[in-house]
Amino acid sequence: MKKIIITTLLVSLIFVSNPNYLKSKNTNELYEKIDLFSEVLQTIKQEYVDEVDQAEVMDSAINGVLQSLDPYSAYMSPKSFEGMQTDTKGEFGGLGIEIGMESGVVKVISPIDDTPAAKAGIKAGDYIVRINNEQVQGKTLTEAVELMRGPVGSEITLTVRRRNERKALEFKIKRAIIEVRSVEAKILGTKNEVGYLRLKSFNENSDEQLLKHIKKFEKDNKLNGYILDLRNNPGGLLTQAISITDFFLEDGEIVSTKGRRINETRRFFSKKGDEIHGKPLIVIINNGSASASEIVSGALKDHKRATILGEHSYGKGSVQSIIPLKNGGGIRLTISKYYLPSGKSISDVGVMPDIFVEETGDNFRINTETDNQLDYAVKLLKS
Repeated sequence: MKKIIITTLLVSLIFVSNPNYLKSKNTNELYEKIDLFSEVLQTIKQEYVDEVDQAEVMDSAINGVLQSLDPYSAYMSPKSFEGMQTDTKGEFGGLGIEIGMESGVVKVISPIDDTPAAKAGIKAGDYIVRINNEQVQGKTLTEAVELMRGPVGSEITLTVRRRNERKALEFKIKRAIIEVRSVEAKILGTKNEVGYLRLKSFNENSDEQLLKHIKKFEKDNKLNGYILDLRNNPGGLLTQAISITDFFLEDGEIVSTKGRRINETRRFFSKKGDEIHGKPLIVIINNGSASASEIVSGALKDHKRATILGEHSYGKGSVQSIIPLKNGGGIRLTISKYYLPSGKSISDVGVMPDIFVEETGDNFRINTETDNQLDYAVKLLKS
């Protein structure tokens, strides 16, 4: 009982110390909710079938508040927060997937090309329901990530639910050090007339890598146009999204961010100079194209600079900040949202292709040799 009273007093003091809350019309209702929360905790302690750890219950309650805001905000305990900040130096391996939470279940935003998850057959949109036979439902995103971490070379079993599949699918995956080479480039077409640029993520030097390939293509080849492939690209740095979009625009707004604070509300514009000199551009996207990928494809679509081909993108248009807490933990909190030049928000909506071309077959890896979406794009540029 003493713990609950202390907790209630601490929560109450937070509101009392902030005059803005006292001015609110909802102050009384807020205190009623605090009393209700205390009552629920006390009832759990006295009546629940098993003895529970009060500290863990409080952690879950804090995370529940954050998860109710959106799928990307979450609480990290001191242990989780320390683990996130630690440089593993090869001790721990990963699977190569970007994940989020949806309705209390871990959802795959995108598998990263040439990583263990992608090679095993994990797809964007898969729901991870079990990790090594441990139920995921009810766990936080941070807890799920911790379950997936492990020594390099060790094996993990993921059980997933996939759209249009009646039975759950099981994947055995070996953890590895994830090193993503963010850019691939080649010349396509029977007469070598199409420049193909595959961008897997938006890392610190992705723009430099991409520009290097573009300049080489422009110098050595007579191209009809370019294809920018953003499929299964989960995003990355906003600065990289802006820089890469700028390669293909002469002027105009690229993206804006809007938040509650003045410094979180910004607009970003392109500089003069189209690196491919106005040549036709096709951008391929799919359900695994998220965040920075949606900024690039959405801006180029709004400016009618590119034809967007493929499938509807993921719809992650928000910015998260990691905020340390006094207890040594931290929270991942959404502080602003992305808006395209048209004024549309990317969040939960994503980018719609101009030409819808669904991926066919059972291929789960992007393969330029057997790829119906890419074939379609190449034919468009050759016609």
